[in-house]
Amino acid sequence: MANEADEPHQQLKPILDMVSDTPNFEEVGVEMARQQFDAVSAFTPSHEVYDEFDTRVPGADGELDARVYLAGEGERPVVVYFHGGGFVVGGLDTHDNICQKLADESGWNVISVDYRLAPEHPFPAALEDAYAVTEWITENPDIANGNGTVAVGGDSAGANLSTGVSLMARDVERNVTSEETGPDIAHQVLFYPVCGSPFEEYPSREENAEGYFLERDTMEWFHDQYVQSAVHYRNEYLAPLLADDLSGLPSATVVTAGFDPLRDEGIEYAEALEADGVDVFHAHYESMIHGFASFIGMVDASDDAIRAAVSGLDATQ
Repeated sequence: MANEADEPHQQLKPILDMVSDTPNFEEVGVEMARQQFDAVSAFTPSHEVYDEFDTRVPGADGELDARVYLAGEGERPVVVYFHGGGFVVGGLDTHDNICQKLADESGWNVISVDYRLAPEHPFPAALEDAYAVTEWITENPDIANGNGTVAVGGDSAGANLSTGVSLMARDVERNVTSEETGPDIAHQVLFYPVCGSPFEEYPSREENAEGYFLERDTMEWFHDQYVQSAVHYRNEYLAPLLADDLSGLPSATVVTAGFDPLRDEGIEYAEALEADGVDVFHAHYESMIHGFASFIGMVDASDDAIRAAVSGLDATQ
C-alpha cells in the first residue's frame, strides 16, 4: 500500500526535529539507547487518571514490576498493556501517558507490565512473561480492581506481544490433548504492531526507511537483540502473519500510520484477521509516524487513535 499523504503532518515537525539530532540506537548500544528512549519519552505530558499505583506481578521466571491505572471506582474490565521499544528499550515510565489516557477515555482499568528485555532476555522471554501475566490477571483480577473481563494491548513491540499472547491462548484452548485452559481474552488493542517476518520485503519498510522516528536499520538492530537463534525465524508467535489460521482470535483494534516502516504489515494483519472471521476495527492515519499515539496533547491524531481503541473496547461489552 503506497502512502497517500505527501509528508508527515505539520504537528509532528517539532518531534521529528528533536529526534533528528539524536543518534540512532544501533549507533550507541543498548544502555545508551535505553537512556535516550527514556529522555525522548519524558517530553510527552502526563494525563490525569482517577488513581494509579505500582505493584508486582508474577512473570514466567519471577516477579515483574507493573503499574495499575484505575479509571474510576468499583470493579471494571482490565487492559493488560505491554509497552513498545523494540523489545530492548522502554518501561513503565516511558508509556505512562498512553496508559493514563486509555484508562481515562475507555473506563477500563489498565495494568502496564515491565516484561523482561533483550538482549539480556531474548525471545521468547518477553512473550512468556506477557502470557504468564495475562493468565494470572484473568485468575486474579482483584489486583487491578477487575471484574473478570480482560483485554490485551500494546504499541509496536508490545502490540506484537499482544498478538502472540492471543494466539497462544487460542491454541491452548484448541489443544484437545491437554486439560489446560488459556486466558479468556476479550479484545486486542494493537497500535502499529510488529506482525511480519523481518525477511519479508514490505514496501513501507523501504519507503519509510529513514527520517520518520523508527528507521529500518534500528528495526534490524532490535531484531538482532531480540531473536538470537535462527530456530525462531518461522515462529508464528513471533511473527503472527506466518500463521495459516487466525480464526478464533479475540476482536482487535489495529492502528496504523502512513510514514511507519511497519505500516504494510499492520494493514495486512488487519485484513488477515478480518478474512478469518475476526471482528476488526482498523484506523489508519496516513500523515502519522510510528509512535504517534504517545504524542498525546501534542498531535491531534494521538487523541483520535485512543478514541479508536476505546471504540473497539466498547464493542466488546
